[in-house]
Amino acid sequence: MYKVIFVLGGPGAGKGTQCDRLTTKLGCAHISAGDCLREEQARPDSNDGKLIKEYITDGKIVPMEITLRLLEAKMKSYSLQGINTFLIDGFPRKMDQFEGFEKAICPATVALFFYCGQEIMLARLMNRGKTSGRDDDNVDSIKKRFVTFTETSMPVVNALKNDNRCITINAEQDPDSVFENTVQALQPYL
Repeated sequence: MYKVIFVLGGPGAGKGTQCDRLTTKLGCAHISAGDCLREEQARPDSNDGKLIKEYITDGKIVPMEITLRLLEAKMKSYSLQGINTFLIDGFPRKMDQFEGFEKAICPATVALFFYCGQEIMLARLMNRGKTSGRDDDNVDSIKKRFVTFTETSMPVVNALKNDNRCITINAEQDPDSVFENTVQALQPYL
């Protein structure tokens, strides 16, 4: 059986950075929904690549069925390697994704919500954009992503909080402090 930890937070909150560190510390797999989508978009024979690119460029959320299919395939590939604990980074981004994942794949054990103000996230993303090569690391896409996060992702965070399955971490601190606080907060769930 899978153990899933959703990793949520606004664009630039530090989800990927913390997941990379947690993977090493906990021996689990880090699956980034965004990376799965970008990999699929880059595959020349993908039926969904063009659609994914349009959604990402517009700062919109890719249809759930596509994302669920890609996440589940990645989870199965790790499971074949004996890894069954997953940090699912940047997903679910909408209530239907949350409900769809928990119904089709499995319920999450807990969610980490990395809280960070928009000014800090914008500065981080603009800095990352200098070297990332990502289409969505520009001011217009970032601002659209902030609106999308607030309108569609925060209801997921709130639903998980109401279900007592959400740990809020202050992600405005330095990465080492965020990591220490995250590891400590996750201990009861591992």
